[in-house]
Amino acid sequence: MRKPNAKDRILETAGELFFQRGYSGVGINEIIEKAGTAKASFYQHFPSKESLCEAWLQDMHDRSSVHHGELLASGLPPQEMAAACFTRLADFLKAGDFRGCPYSNTGAVSDENCFGIVKLIRVHKESTRIFFRKIASLAIPDEGRAATIGDRLFLLYSGATAEAQNLKCLWPVEIAGEAAVELLT
Repeated sequence: MRKPNAKDRILETAGELFFQRGYSGVGINEIIEKAGTAKASFYQHFPSKESLCEAWLQDMHDRSSVHHGELLASGLPPQEMAAACFTRLADFLKAGDFRGCPYSNTGAVSDENCFGIVKLIRVHKESTRIFFRKIASLAIPDEGRAATIGDRLFLLYSGATAEAQNLKCLWPVEIAGEAAVELLT
């Protein structure tokens, strides 16, 4: 196995720190030090902290999109797809010590001047909304009704994430997952 290059080390280190403490709670010098790289190397790959955050958000979005595509292609019934999403969410929240959604957390500390960050957050959230609409369309033949149910699934998912983070427990995710399955039945 090859050793990660400086760009990968910077991105991985920044992702861990951004996730643990939030975008605004992490400085470039700390990222450089913990990634074991030179300042010049950092700026060679990322012209700013904002561009680094954009790369992190894009990387997470890409991985999420792959997972969504795999789930949609799995052939599972839509109810099982929805249940799998909430199970994965519960696992993610437990593993991350209930830190919540990296997109929502980053959005909460990013102002409108962080155009690239705000755009990536919106793209990811809309992509997730469309994903839930696709699941709903597999269970509900009426396109308009499927879109409405998909939006409800998205809001259940987002709300469960926020409340699990606030309460540091999984019951919001469990209840929302059950409601999602009921909406598709």
